[in-house]
Amino acid sequence: MRRTLFPTLLIGAALGALPALAQDAVPVPDKGDTTWVMVSAILVMLMTLPGLALFYGGLVRSKNVLSVLMQVLATFCVMVLLWVVYGYSLAFTGAGSAEDAGFLTPYIGNLSKAFLAGVNSGSIAETFSAGVFIPEYSFVIFQMAFAGIAPALIVGATAERMRFPAILAFVVIWFTFSYLPMAHMVWWWGGPSAYDAPSGLLFGHGALDFAGGTVIHINAGVAGLVAALVAGPRLGYGRELIAPHNLTFTLIGGCLLWIGWFGFNAGSNLEATGVAAMAILNTAVATAAAALAWAFGEWIMRGHPSLLGAVSGAVAGLVGVTPAAGFVGPMGAMAIGLVAGLVCMWVVVSLKSRIGIDDSLDVFGIHGVGGIIGAILTGVFASPSLGGAGVWDYAAGTVAEFSMGSQVYAQALGVVISVIWSGIVSFGAIHLVKATIGLRVADSDERQGLDVTTHGENAYN
Repeated sequence: MRRTLFPTLLIGAALGALPALAQDAVPVPDKGDTTWVMVSAILVMLMTLPGLALFYGGLVRSKNVLSVLMQVLATFCVMVLLWVVYGYSLAFTGAGSAEDAGFLTPYIGNLSKAFLAGVNSGSIAETFSAGVFIPEYSFVIFQMAFAGIAPALIVGATAERMRFPAILAFVVIWFTFSYLPMAHMVWWWGGPSAYDAPSGLLFGHGALDFAGGTVIHINAGVAGLVAALVAGPRLGYGRELIAPHNLTFTLIGGCLLWIGWFGFNAGSNLEATGVAAMAILNTAVATAAAALAWAFGEWIMRGHPSLLGAVSGAVAGLVGVTPAAGFVGPMGAMAIGLVAGLVCMWVVVSLKSRIGIDDSLDVFGIHGVGGIIGAILTGVFASPSLGGAGVWDYAAGTVAEFSMGSQVYAQALGVVISVIWSGIVSFGAIHLVKATIGLRVADSDERQGLDVTTHGENAYN
């Protein structure tokens, strides 16, 4: 059976799907791999706190910086709790055999591990190599870090105008009905020891997503676009200058995102191997290419290469290489970074003003568009003829014959399902919140700034 080679964060534990092990062959977790996964989880958490918070905080006006920092912090905290209550269970459990599978198995897990039932310091998860294990807790923590940053990305789309309770209500609904099903559809499988067990819908179709292009970036980018559209633009948008108040914060946050992203991408291998090293190299190469592509593209279009453009390009490159990090070679990563940097720059600098949707901090323009580019181009540059790793056939124990057309189709299917799924859930969620607790702060509060009116404090005295 054809399976993707290291298709990201997929739990290899099979959580009940592994064949019974002989009593004299109890697996022992590999300490090196365990350490790498835990360190990677910490790096991913660094991306959110303080990386994303500072990146977003510098991009808003000074009267709203604390509100954005609080939104990112509170969103992360809520997701950590929801992850251990039901998120992990719904994303990473499933039927152990075809006989046990129900009609929901390809779309969502079950609540058998709610409140982390059955997970303890002795339970283990298989990695992407048969017979190699890490503690299940380490996998739970790693995935928790991903679940924490994905909804936090969304708050940038509606910054400076949405009510704090409305933001929290929206991200909780989106996390439950969009993030968790997408994580299950893309990343759930039986593991190398049970590769032919039932799997998530998109994983079963062979979609490659090493570290979350569809699950996190397209998913969150579409949610941000929908929320920004329904919430409406900020007061004065398009008529007044609404400029970032502290690009130093933005640079520091962007660099923390870049460093943390090494854990994001390379940690998704779940093992400290050559593939993890390749993911680190690809992450550096694609990001550097995208930062320069955006800066030089802006230089041509606007007559100057700005710091804001360069750091925005870096994030676009990070997003673009995320689904590809462990599948493509360094030259493929460079190409993905160049395309992501240039296309995202054009969307943010040119197309955004024509559409007229106030996506405050360009969540869709960078994460949504960059994620789509990365997901599609993964199907191209994963080809062994272009230096990629191809896909691994677990049944044959070798790299399978690669069909670029078939792989691009599988990638496009993942993109379409992610866009539609997130779009429908986000549209319903934002309208539900609007009808119940309301979305916008009062106009007078928005003019004064959310720091004072919502949180009762000033960032600067």
